Amino acid sequence: MEHIDYFLATYGYLAIFVLLMLGIVGPFIPDDTILVLSGVAVHRGQLDMVTTIAVAYAGSLCGISLSYALGRTGAVYVLRRIDAVDRWMSRCLPEVERWFERYGKWTLFFGYFIAGVRHFTALAAGVGNVRPRTFALYAFPGGFVWVASFISIGYFLGQEWEQIRHRFDRGALIAAGVVAAAGLFGWWLRRKHRGV
Repeated sequence: MEHIDYFLATYGYLAIFVLLMLGIVGPFIPDDTILVLSGVAVHRGQLDMVTTIAVAYAGSLCGISLSYALGRTGAVYVLRRIDAVDRWMSRCLPEVERWFERYGKWTLFFGYFIAGVRHFTALAAGVGNVRPRTFALYAFPGGFVWVASFISIGYFLGQEWEQIRHRFDRGALIAAGVVAAAGLFGWWLRRKHRGV
């Protein structure tokens, strides 16, 4: 986390854009943490809130659009010839496909909030030939809500972030975020199902 904090402090908006674009395409970059740390930087006065949200949103849109294009054009099958990529996709892609079967296109909207799912929603949509307009209608607003939410968390945590960071390891924070997002998603689905 210290490395990400240093990278953000050194390269600012460029770091946010590039890290989020790459973070959406693959799970090797902790994009939730990047957003929270960006919010902390805004709280410290190092970055501007509106510009940070705009740059982070642009990075996430580029990343998710690239993933969609890889799935839609079939380039994903070429990438699967790389053993590490194939293992990663074999482990995660079937779960995302089950999400699509169960929740439909709303997976594109809510998938951002669930680590592991967010990296494959666009890829699965591309492979499943979801129309570009439909993809944009669900994925793009979801990206904005995700970016704005996590940057706001960092902003409002501000000074407390350092204490929280020392008390909990990254895994515990991510697990708490996933549980909270899954709980909200489950609550929303129940309300929708009951017609409330």
